[in-house]
Amino acid sequence: MTGGDSEAAVHLTPALTPAWPDRAAWGTAPSLRAWQTAAMADYLQRAPQDFLAVATPGAGKTTFALSVASELIGRRIVDRIIVVAPTEHLKLQWAEAAARAGIPIDPTYSAGSGKISSDFLGVAVTYAGVAVNPLAMRIRTERFKTLVILDEVHHAGDALSWGEGVREAFQPAARRVALTGTPFRSDINPIPFVTYAPGPDGVPRSVADFTYGYSQALADHVVRPVLFLAYSGEMTWRTRAGDEIAARLGEPLTKDLTSQALRTALDPSGSWVPSVLEAADRRLSEVRRHVPDAGGLVIATDQESARAYAKLLKRITGESPVVVLSDEKAASKKISTFATSEARWMVAVRMVSEGVDVPRLAVGVYATTTSTPLFFAQAVGRFVRARNRAESASIFVPSVPALLGFASEMEVERDHVLGRKINDEGDIFAAEKELMAQAEATQTEGDDEGLPFEALGSEARFDRVLYDGGEFGHEGEVHVGSEEEMDFLGIPGLLEPGQMRELLQQRQSDRARQQKRVAVDPDTVAEVSTHEQLAVLRRELNGLVAAWFHRTGQAHGITHAALRKECGGPAAAVANAEQLHLRIDRLREWASRKSS
Repeated sequence: MTGGDSEAAVHLTPALTPAWPDRAAWGTAPSLRAWQTAAMADYLQRAPQDFLAVATPGAGKTTFALSVASELIGRRIVDRIIVVAPTEHLKLQWAEAAARAGIPIDPTYSAGSGKISSDFLGVAVTYAGVAVNPLAMRIRTERFKTLVILDEVHHAGDALSWGEGVREAFQPAARRVALTGTPFRSDINPIPFVTYAPGPDGVPRSVADFTYGYSQALADHVVRPVLFLAYSGEMTWRTRAGDEIAARLGEPLTKDLTSQALRTALDPSGSWVPSVLEAADRRLSEVRRHVPDAGGLVIATDQESARAYAKLLKRITGESPVVVLSDEKAASKKISTFATSEARWMVAVRMVSEGVDVPRLAVGVYATTTSTPLFFAQAVGRFVRARNRAESASIFVPSVPALLGFASEMEVERDHVLGRKINDEGDIFAAEKELMAQAEATQTEGDDEGLPFEALGSEARFDRVLYDGGEFGHEGEVHVGSEEEMDFLGIPGLLEPGQMRELLQQRQSDRARQQKRVAVDPDTVAEVSTHEQLAVLRRELNGLVAAWFHRTGQAHGITHAALRKECGGPAAAVANAEQLHLRIDRLREWASRKSS
């Protein structure tokens, strides 16, 4: 087990399944999937030095790359493998997957640590590790005919030093295979060894050698369909200036107010998070009727929130969830243990946002303020890996326009865009606009978390379901714990995509007919009058506030706060009918004054 690197040829006997480490998707075992076979054939026919494969999370990129590695080693085109991954945990995952393929690699290697055991054919390192000592990695790459696998290659654009380090270290490589499963960002940092070509608008975009999108994978039963359950509700908070603002999550607001409303919703001391966690746990119980080992994952913004959410889950379920914090030494072990157990819930910050395989995850709660397309796609990617036919994933999200937009665009394929083209040479502000566009392209909703603000209260309301490009829900406010909410939480855990859509449509139409009967039946009016009256008044008030916004540009939250100041009373979510009537009349009075 000692000695230096050996250049002796090694005979490999690959034992890969289409999707390691768990079972292949229904109908694909034991051979490679169609896309993997097609990509392999294209690669071996053209034999390029650089190859970029873009495949949706859960499609089996690891299997494809290791199949290429096995073939190249078998043909003696390369002698050694270097895998570059985003995180320490993914290094271990790659080492375990490579071992299944008959390619032993060392996940404990670090740049500059010298020789490795002759038992290994390669090493796994992180992008950060490469940036620390790119020269040492270059020397290692030059010593042998080396294949470099760049996993989630967009990380080479995270920092200029990372990109420069990757380019310097692996320029001498005999072959390079780059992999990604999530949309690239828009910035000016070109990703090393990725080809760019001008798009229709003249802006350079990355060019993939092979693309396998979510819609294709869904049709092939390689990934699960995703049911997004969106929750809105009334939020109340106090700004640094002492102003008390009330707004409904999901209403058109300024960027700052949207961010503060989201942060108020995610505050563990409010009512929104406990309500959504309880709903998610009910959904998990329903899924586990058909998939007994199904697990849930809550993605939190920070460690403090993660611990608080874990306490709430223990109170709801009676079982302590697994809490994974990125700076813990045992984080990787915790994830691996959870993946093979039957525990209900795991709570994590960013540790499981990308590349981590826990195939039994079926229910998720997106409880983080990070809302970029890249991070959202990475997070959703943790739930889409299919194991058996008719499995689906359910992800609970706040009703924030950006997140709902990402959810409805699951099938959109994105390339890496290098800035934008400046068409008007006479525009003296063009350079400033370019810088602003670059800054906004990588910004998250959590960027203003340093701004002083105090969450005062929150309540959750079921908003709608997004599935396969469509939206489903019920008219009026749907309270948490109501029968209307259970119409969607109680959907069976095993349904074909077509059956899922039909059931959603049926439950929506059945409830609409029932509400219509209630509206015309005088015997039932007394039972629902208070609830329905308040819901109608809130909708009317919110509609008038929205109209006032379009007319004056005044944000919804500011208008609600002004109405409360003039008319008195609590937030609209808990105001009584008389208080709501008074605010509606006052807003109409404002509108008539402005017209006159």
